[in-house]
Amino acid sequence: MPTETTSTRAPSGARSLEHPDRADIRLADVLHALADPMRLRIVRVLAAAEGELNCADIELPVSKSTCTHHFRVLREHGVIHQLYRGTAKMNGLRRDDLEELFPGLIDSVLRAADLQADRLGEE
Repeated sequence: MPTETTSTRAPSGARSLEHPDRADIRLADVLHALADPMRLRIVRVLAAAEGELNCADIELPVSKSTCTHHFRVLREHGVIHQLYRGTAKMNGLRRDDLEELFPGLIDSVLRAADLQADRLGEE
């Protein structure tokens, strides 16, 4: 069941979003979240980033409401964490949690996605 969390980097009183606790993240949910090409694209960008990114920093060829949906699915399934900094919603990959629960999974998925992108001439 999702719980409300705040990052230690979030200022006191900052808005928080529901995230599953590490123990509540399930493999089927993570795989479901990663199965969508737009969500996989988001994860690839976040994995390559040096830190957290604002939603607007990740360009997707879909409407704003569809972007919001994809980010929400990733957050609710434990793949990313989101927190507000002012009016910006910042996103980061929950790499440590995913690695602890499913060793090697996220790196394997990212490697496979890169190989597929190369094979198909995608970015």
